Amino acid sequence: MGFEGDEEAAAIQISPKYSLFRYNSPLVQVSLIGLVCFCCPGMFNALSGMGGGGQLDPTAANNANTALYTTFSVFGILGGGVYNIFGPRVTLAAGCSTYVLYAGSFLYYNHHHDQTFAVVAGAVLGIGAGLLWAGQGAIMTSYPTATRKGTYISLFWSIFNMGGVVGGLIPFIMSYHRTEAESVNDKTYIAFMCFMSAGAALSLAILPPSRVIRDDGTRCTNIKYSKVSTEAIEILKLFRNWKMRLLFPAAWASNFFYSYQFNNVNGLMFNLRTRGLNNVFYWGAQMLGSVGIGYVMDFSFQSRRTRGLVGIGIVALFGTAIWGGGLASQLNYSHDDPPKRLDFKTSGNDFAGPFVLYFSYGLLDAMFQSMVYWVIGALADDSETLSRYTGFYKGVQSAGAAVAWQVDTHKVSLLSQLIINWSLTTVSYPLLVVLVMLAVKDDDKSKEGTTNGSDLPSAPTIAGNIAKDYNEPVNSTST
Repeated sequence: MGFEGDEEAAAIQISPKYSLFRYNSPLVQVSLIGLVCFCCPGMFNALSGMGGGGQLDPTAANNANTALYTTFSVFGILGGGVYNIFGPRVTLAAGCSTYVLYAGSFLYYNHHHDQTFAVVAGAVLGIGAGLLWAGQGAIMTSYPTATRKGTYISLFWSIFNMGGVVGGLIPFIMSYHRTEAESVNDKTYIAFMCFMSAGAALSLAILPPSRVIRDDGTRCTNIKYSKVSTEAIEILKLFRNWKMRLLFPAAWASNFFYSYQFNNVNGLMFNLRTRGLNNVFYWGAQMLGSVGIGYVMDFSFQSRRTRGLVGIGIVALFGTAIWGGGLASQLNYSHDDPPKRLDFKTSGNDFAGPFVLYFSYGLLDAMFQSMVYWVIGALADDSETLSRYTGFYKGVQSAGAAVAWQVDTHKVSLLSQLIINWSLTTVSYPLLVVLVMLAVKDDDKSKEGTTNGSDLPSAPTIAGNIAKDYNEPVNSTST
């Protein structure tokens, strides 16, 4: 692969005697990255899910999100290379710090209705989010063993989306008695900033992949560091990679629907306190969706390829039903004929249908993205390759989101937005089927990211490395 560095054993199987809860285990490390994302993108999701960033007029938030996803589309792709060069701590800490700035920009907007700060902060956040999510994707997909990737994706997704649940409770509680309020108060933004700051600090606890030992005794990588020139070449190769081309439509679709769901379902149909409550259940539904599809992807059949195909089929069926329900709801209102805002306490039965729809959108989002992450994780096993693959996925995803937020800003009809979202996800399913058929092996071994066992040290050497890593101090350098 063109890397330089000290080689470690990456493919010899042994039976480690250490607990799953040792600090250098995939379980602990994936849980930690889940907590980091709980505090940073989890709170960001709760803020975005309010519609308009918690403001009455969504224009500032739409423009900030366009700037965010434009820079995200570039740095998401570059983020995998940055992660491979600098390691997880520097990459993740730098990324997390930008979330605090973004929340602070809306605190500023509460007092000075000038969107310049919000747009600039959005662009800066796009850079940071690209770094964070490329690193997160590499950790989540490369640290577990091949047979448990769906389980660990579900674990991460549940912890991460608990941030959206808690973040949804913040504006709900603080706006509970403000039944006529249209924008969240300063305390809400300050609470988001505190959580995001904690996430930036927690990112320093993540171990580099060379020090993480999987449950089967293998290391997550056999490379200690990479070079700028190597990463530049490998990133350029992604655009010619047939696997990434098949993944492109799913990546483009996977965040495209957020502007529609947040602004035009939750934002238009419900009052402020109810939007906060809805977010609790939207992100809670994501936890259920990720656990359900994760079980299918890991345990439903013996054949890994069959599990992938069944998982895609289940998500496609759920997607068709849920978007069909969305169409039935959307036919009842438009930009020119907005709905009466619903309240969870006073609207009675009128609240139930739209609430269940919004809950279902959250369920589908988690199922779709967890399924795509599983497919990506099945394409390789090593951290370096998967950091680039997930970076490419997040970059394309963000490019689609940048377009989507401008689609909403230009007041494209709500029915057209729904049809576009439904069509984009539907097109991606058969292409993912082709990708699984051609690239996912039943023997759980990828063509990429494997190492010739004849050049590796013996099993006792590996056992010694596990003990050494287990007892190493946490604050050693990551590159």
